[in-house]
Amino acid sequence: MGDWFQTIVDIEATPEEAQVLAANILDWLIADGFVSAERTDCVLGADTGHAPGTRYGEAVEDPDPELVNVWSNGLQVTVGRTVFDAGQGEPSAVTCPHCAAEMPLGDEHGPLVEETWARFMDAMELWGEGHDEPVACPSCGRTAPVHTWLWADNYFAFGHLGFTFWNWPTLRPEFVVDFARRLGGHRTVLLEGKL
Repeated sequence: MGDWFQTIVDIEATPEEAQVLAANILDWLIADGFVSAERTDCVLGADTGHAPGTRYGEAVEDPDPELVNVWSNGLQVTVGRTVFDAGQGEPSAVTCPHCAAEMPLGDEHGPLVEETWARFMDAMELWGEGHDEPVACPSCGRTAPVHTWLWADNYFAFGHLGFTFWNWPTLRPEFVVDFARRLGGHRTVLLEGKL
């Protein structure tokens, strides 16, 4: 079993604008009936969230009438410097933002390639603490902050603002596009995962 989630991460929001953007998105989601205004105990990893609203089905591809019976069925808004991840499993590769060289993070059997993974572990932890630690590419030798590398399978996203939908059916692509538009056209990453 487990809990499924989808997180829309604004990877361009600055720390200064994240709170305002979060409030604007939440106002829209409540006004259009995608989530309820009342904060309740309906999310994992946070005190409270927003349960699905009367029109939540318009945001997803295949509405599930049983979602209302699932305890963790709400929207969790995260504001603050965060390394968002897809939960279970591992990323398969990471790509250099300079030369586009792809570094596998797993072999044919799936375990992590420790040498490659070690390049990123410390930098990711430091990024979450507020530092932009660069990582060197073994192919071109250039360095880039860890948050600029491209993670296969959208396994990681680095940002100051994220919206996690717990146990919702697959979000409609149009809804995700509208979300990004309402974030000022910022680039977003959609993480899908399971705990």
